[in-house]
Amino acid sequence: MRYRKNIKGGEKKIIDQKAILKTVSRGTALFLAAVLFAGSILTGCASTEKSSKSRKNNGSADHEITVAINSETGSLDPAGSIALTYLAYSVSALDELLTFDENGEIEYRAAQSYEVNEDFTTWTFHLRKDALWSDGGEVTSADFKNTIVRALDPESGSGYAVYLFPILNAEKIYNKEADIETLGVELPDDKTIVFHLEKPCVYFLDLLRLPVYTPSCSKYADAANRGWEKDPKTSLSNGPFYLAEYVPNQYFTLKKNEYYWGKDNISLEKITYRFFDDTQSMAAAYETGEVDVATALPSSVMELYDGKEDLFVTDQIATRYIYFNLNVKPFDDVRVREAFNLAVDREELCKIVGEDTEPTYNLVAKYMKDKNTGKYFTEEAEQPFEENIERAQKLLAEAGYPEGKGFPELTYSYPSLELDSDTAQVIREQLKKNLNIEIKLNAQELQTNYSMRHAGNFDLCRMNWTADFSDPYTYLSMLLSDSTYNCSGIKNEQYDELVRRSDSETDPVKRSALMHEAEQLAVGEQFYILPLYAMKSVNLVNPKIEGIRQIPASGALEYRYAKIRTGHSEK
Repeated sequence: MRYRKNIKGGEKKIIDQKAILKTVSRGTALFLAAVLFAGSILTGCASTEKSSKSRKNNGSADHEITVAINSETGSLDPAGSIALTYLAYSVSALDELLTFDENGEIEYRAAQSYEVNEDFTTWTFHLRKDALWSDGGEVTSADFKNTIVRALDPESGSGYAVYLFPILNAEKIYNKEADIETLGVELPDDKTIVFHLEKPCVYFLDLLRLPVYTPSCSKYADAANRGWEKDPKTSLSNGPFYLAEYVPNQYFTLKKNEYYWGKDNISLEKITYRFFDDTQSMAAAYETGEVDVATALPSSVMELYDGKEDLFVTDQIATRYIYFNLNVKPFDDVRVREAFNLAVDREELCKIVGEDTEPTYNLVAKYMKDKNTGKYFTEEAEQPFEENIERAQKLLAEAGYPEGKGFPELTYSYPSLELDSDTAQVIREQLKKNLNIEIKLNAQELQTNYSMRHAGNFDLCRMNWTADFSDPYTYLSMLLSDSTYNCSGIKNEQYDELVRRSDSETDPVKRSALMHEAEQLAVGEQFYILPLYAMKSVNLVNPKIEGIRQIPASGALEYRYAKIRTGHSEK
């Protein structure tokens, strides 16, 4: 099914003091509707026909698609500082060693086989002999090690370096406590790579889809931040597509890699990703036929396209939450952090900001499943906490701020995206109403918000984490004391020990219990974060495109096996 209608029912609750916020959300929906309706007025009955023709022309010879994505962010270097742009690029341009399909079965890509010893500490992978770079050069085991070595240099700015730490001496090398020669990555020959781990790691195969485990051509990929990765002459790919053009702040184009070992299974000849500053522009570009796919759209699109083939709604394996900066008073006081958590009405929040959101009280994504039980991980343990305004007020008073008196004016920083802007206004109003606290709002360009958060330059900061792999560790690891994504100064030895014990625990039941205990400590006792909601991804996809897959680990869309149906007439 293209549209899985799995959204909350019921009417939106009318809240007098939220009238302005409701107007904001309605205004966005009305604005988008007006844009789409205006297009229909201008073209009359020919609107659908024009849209269809435009999309068809956009895909010359029925082998090209154009995808709308959010503004340009980060590097394309798997060892560098990456964000949304890399994630769009990599799913079509880079082959990891192996991955898992929607049924949980291994799908071999750059590797053709692997072995692991009995205690899960030595993993050996054998590369395909026909694996080639997009210039025809041979993909070797050294190319995989090249990314790993560069990512372990803090100067590269890789937020994913922490996921290399299971490898022998990787953490010590990152911290400049050991030489790179001691790294537990062995290359017996050009087609074999052996990982020697510090201790058992039962989820090691899941880590292989992360950027730091993908290859970068040793011939050109010498360092991060030098621009080679956005230059088509030096940015080589080992996947189905390669980078043919990159125009900053406008678009980048991928073309089919004729040297790809599996090229016979690839139908598309070209994928163009266009950057847009806002979701309204993305939806409008879809309606006019400028793009074939528009992703991560506002919930208002669900109503506008209800019942149409174009609508493609999926569960995101993601959590939207807020970081407290523990280095900023009074967030060093757990009572204040708990008060904030207990004072936010998430049901009310979600009813205001959109039906593509659902309240959550966890760090681990609501829709992440336990691979051993098939159930959602968060449903296998008690909810970490419950909202309670009266207790929140009492805690704030105990912390020295009765009825909010004397509480410093702090700032909440967030990306200037529609959903985040609406959310920020609701949070501010709820904290004012329930705790008598004033919070300043600071909307920022997306890349600026990323940079500020990583620098620890914030009081409260919006955070969104989409799972990188199908294991709760992808979330729990972010709060470790030494995590490169721990931007808020969390240091808890008990938490670190629980997570690290879960790393090496081979009994799935015991391991799950350790992870639940760790999350309860961090979210339900120390309140290191303020969870807000889980999300659905609202997308528009041209009905003539088939074969788009949903990546099980993250819920994101993948286009490498997409194809365009010929002879399809749009309604």
